[in-house]
Amino acid sequence: MQPLASTEKSSSQPDAAPRLQVGIDIGGTFTDFALLAQPGDRLLIGKRLTTPSNPAVGLLQGLQDLLKEHSLQPRDVEFVVHATTLVTNTVLERNGAKVGLLATEGFRDILESGTEHRFDIYDLMIRLPEPLVPRRLRLPIEERVAVDGAVLRKLSKESVVRAAEIFKTEGVEAIAVSLLHSYANPAHEQEIAGLLEDLLPGVPVTLSSQLLPEIREYERTLTTVINAYVQPRVRDYLQKLKDALAELGVATPLYVMHSAGGLMSASQASRKPIWINESGPAAGALCAAHFGRQCGLQELISFDMGGTTAKTCLIREGQPAVATDVEIGRQERFKKGSGFPMKVPSVDLIEIGAGGGSIAHVDNMKLLKVGPASAGSEPGPVCYARGGVEPTVTDADLVLGFLDADHFLGGAMKLDLPGAQEAIRNRIAQPLNMETLDAAWGIHELVNENMATASRIHIVEKGADPRNFAMVAFGGAGPVHAYAVAQRLGASQLIFPVAAGAASALGLLLAPPATDLVQSFVGTLGTCSWSQLTQAFQDMEDRGLTQLSGFGIARPHVLRSLDLRCAGQGSEITVPVRYGELDASCLPEIKQAFAKKYEVLYGRRPPSDRIEVLNARLRVMGEERELGASSTAGQATQSQSAASPPRRVYFGPKSGFLDFQVVRRNLLSAGMGGVGPTLIQERESTLVVPPAKRWRVDAQGNVVVELRGEKA
Repeated sequence: MQPLASTEKSSSQPDAAPRLQVGIDIGGTFTDFALLAQPGDRLLIGKRLTTPSNPAVGLLQGLQDLLKEHSLQPRDVEFVVHATTLVTNTVLERNGAKVGLLATEGFRDILESGTEHRFDIYDLMIRLPEPLVPRRLRLPIEERVAVDGAVLRKLSKESVVRAAEIFKTEGVEAIAVSLLHSYANPAHEQEIAGLLEDLLPGVPVTLSSQLLPEIREYERTLTTVINAYVQPRVRDYLQKLKDALAELGVATPLYVMHSAGGLMSASQASRKPIWINESGPAAGALCAAHFGRQCGLQELISFDMGGTTAKTCLIREGQPAVATDVEIGRQERFKKGSGFPMKVPSVDLIEIGAGGGSIAHVDNMKLLKVGPASAGSEPGPVCYARGGVEPTVTDADLVLGFLDADHFLGGAMKLDLPGAQEAIRNRIAQPLNMETLDAAWGIHELVNENMATASRIHIVEKGADPRNFAMVAFGGAGPVHAYAVAQRLGASQLIFPVAAGAASALGLLLAPPATDLVQSFVGTLGTCSWSQLTQAFQDMEDRGLTQLSGFGIARPHVLRSLDLRCAGQGSEITVPVRYGELDASCLPEIKQAFAKKYEVLYGRRPPSDRIEVLNARLRVMGEERELGASSTAGQATQSQSAASPPRRVYFGPKSGFLDFQVVRRNLLSAGMGGVGPTLIQERESTLVVPPAKRWRVDAQGNVVVELRGEKA
């Protein structure tokens, strides 16, 4: 099966019902929908408020409305891809399963000892995250395996039976098993799984050797625990969603986006839910890379600003970077190391507490602050008229004139301008003794500065200069703020893709089926066994192809890499490795690739020629989907004008009010263009082009703004 393949309908064939492919991204504020109708790649977009108490309610209602709006039938949907924040929310809200942990005797407290790292060495009252498993449910197992996999002490079945009895009495809902050095020899964990299947039937068990056969005891154990913690909730959610889709008439497999930018089946996601932790942001980065390639650009900054957060991702050589370390549930949102570090492949991005719903307030020092707290969708910004009283970024954008109160979401949602003005006046302007418009401008500018600063740090940490990149901006709030962020970063171009307001949902339909695997392979480069390393890659490839067998991939792509570090150092970097048989002839190219990446990251050559190998990594993936111009270009006619009456926008104290030309994006065609100030209005978002900046519509329907020559 190749669910994203498209075929051209012969002119001799009778008209048939369109085949529909649907991408659905549930965010903190809005749920976005992208629907491709085949043949012809006709693109339809939808957006509705998320229902946080039960996200599936808004999802199903939104899909039903989108199909009804375009006279389409649920039975014609052949493919559904989903992205969700359920994993992150479950950890943040601490409402996951009651988990029991089985660990090697002497290591039951690894969740509390961690790496003994203090994320703030000057904070005497530092708060570390509370372990997800209380100590009474972290039970020791009598066994021991050496670092090379040799069995030093056989598994005591009696200790497993004792632990199972305690778990049964305590009502444990999921079990995590993480034994010392099980990545080198998984036999004891596998034996425990067999025993628990008989002792506690129906209780899901997560084995670290299956989930993450990788060194670093704390991270491996923690990742295993989090997977077990969220598994029952994710499993139930996906099953109920599949059942509800079936009741709606959508009788098709459900696929889920995983954090590294690939598709997995719902059943796979139920077994390994930690893989879908950053599913929505990953889809957005894939979409940005796709539209960048359409514009002939390989070096990009992906900027995704929604209602709750903003995400920035660096795209090199046409692909988003993938990291293997993710942090979730931070005690201090902007302090790295204050949360739970997981080892799971994820698109490498920075998430900033700045979105349309970010709340503005005046602190005790009489300073204006924006975020990270968000109004979400319930109650939402004040202008949504759903009970919100705290002014937000969206309220400020409305007061300034960037948003049209009568045409938000195409007019489906009227905004309360007087309410937004009153909230900003009472809670921001009066405490700061300033005019309401200037207070709104301050909110707008402060959130822009916050996003630009965080994005610059992220990009520079990757060894890159933002001035050498174009920016692709999307999300419901992204197009309003993108120019100000891009200008601060010094980006060369600003690209607003088709369906900018729901690009992450579209990215779900562009993602290839993919799976990522890892196997620790510790040794010194040059003296380790090349044949054993080759065999490790081959074993992972066989497992990866088996996992993706349901997708019917004709020509799988296999990407290999190694985690390497200089001897004596504590951090590693990932370097690509050639496909095929590995031998000593590979050594020079691997060392050269390592030295090159090391110099980019750290600004110096590696201090030692002795390089250690830690892990072998492999990705198996299918073909990425590329949309044709027919799916994206606007359709204007001579009888229709894209221009609407101008709108007065307050553009700061220096510029005052300016008349912005208002253009309807759905009536733009390739080749059209103009000079700012311009507001390009689409149903899901508004694109802001500042004064004197040229914009044009390219052959694919993307709006491109030229920024070159501006100072950062």
